[in-house]
Amino acid sequence: MNAPFSYDTGNANNAWMSDIKDSERVPDAQRAMVQFLGLYRYLAAEALVYVLPTPRVHGLQDLPFTANLGIVLEHLPDKNTVVVSNYMSEPRRGETPVGVRFFESMGYRAVVPQSRFEGEAELKHLHDNVYVGGYGLRSERRTYEWMERAFDMKVVMLEQSDPYMYHLDCTIFPLTRKQTLVCTELYRRDEIKELERHTEIIDVPVSVCYAGICNSVRLNNIILNASHLHDLRRGSSEYAEEIAKNRLLEDIASLLAFEVSYFNLSEYHKAGALLSCMIMHLNRFSYCFQMI
Repeated sequence: MNAPFSYDTGNANNAWMSDIKDSERVPDAQRAMVQFLGLYRYLAAEALVYVLPTPRVHGLQDLPFTANLGIVLEHLPDKNTVVVSNYMSEPRRGETPVGVRFFESMGYRAVVPQSRFEGEAELKHLHDNVYVGGYGLRSERRTYEWMERAFDMKVVMLEQSDPYMYHLDCTIFPLTRKQTLVCTELYRRDEIKELERHTEIIDVPVSVCYAGICNSVRLNNIILNASHLHDLRRGSSEYAEEIAKNRLLEDIASLLAFEVSYFNLSEYHKAGALLSCMIMHLNRFSYCFQMI
């Protein structure tokens, strides 16, 4: 994770941000820190959380969204290789050297692809050497083709086109090593058929993806998700959408013996971000936790 010392929304670099007036997009720094610490404390009670240091330089407005910083390749025996992002988003390109220095200081082998790639938010580990990767908006297909050759891995590639679902974690959430939440209506039939060869798909509608159902993180038997329900006006369309998302997530969780914990991350919505954006996995030990 990264504490929001450099967090800013001055450069609108996604569709969600562009929809918000400049004056309404300015984050409350104190509230952003309180919300960050609430999530951090919860995670730190169950796991060792490394905090990425924030350099004293300008222009790192999105550094708290560490899911885009890179991905640790889970299938490699030593789990010591990090593919660090080569950002499509121009305001984020200064994060790459920050990530390389950090991971190398921890003893990782840090590799930066020549083509565009935006981290584990775009590439999800399913099981063994199989991953699912999104391309077309922020990452390039040739990045995954290079990864397959360089790291002996299989990537099921899904083409993205919805500007609001600009990273894969908006539409894909591996729940277990056998089951994955997928917004099938946003992908071609042949892509879904290929994905079904590697995981059991739990289909979720695009409406709840817009509300962030797939922007979740698994911590052992708990699904972490962002919800600002109590900030919303009862009876509003946004309230109804949030309720629908929460209820569906809770229904899915109960069927598979998970619990759900919610976190208000409303200050980060101003950057078009949700919970999964704020966490980069250094391991996938939670997926070793057997449920049913």
